[in-house]
Amino acid sequence: MKNDQDIVDVQPVDEARARSLRTVGWISYLLHLVVAVAAVLPGTQPSIALLAVALVIDLVKRSDAAGTWQDSHFSWRIRTVVWAAFWYVVTWPLWLLLLVPGMAAWFVISIWFLYRIVKGMVRLNDNRPLDA
Repeated sequence: MKNDQDIVDVQPVDEARARSLRTVGWISYLLHLVVAVAAVLPGTQPSIALLAVALVIDLVKRSDAAGTWQDSHFSWRIRTVVWAAFWYVVTWPLWLLLLVPGMAAWFVISIWFLYRIVKGMVRLNDNRPLDA
């Protein structure tokens, strides 16, 4: 059951601002997608700089999306990167101890990352927010 604290006041935004936020969202999702696909395919690692650029875009533009349905997309992408980074760091010792468990752990994390990016892209395409 939701209480009054769970209700988000969504303010109407002008069409130009909404289009701009959607464009920024697509750029960020595409940068994330390049990194996510490359993480799943062996031997195709793009620069971590692409992910850093996408994260900076999300952090800088997030305040512009406050109060809109697109705010959930900015939070979704930021949380996805932070959690993936956390799990990559936590599982890093597996690479040092045993190669196969490290590869398996990072593959699972990469699939999870790819899933979240694709889910976000589908929702953005449908002009729908993401659930937490």
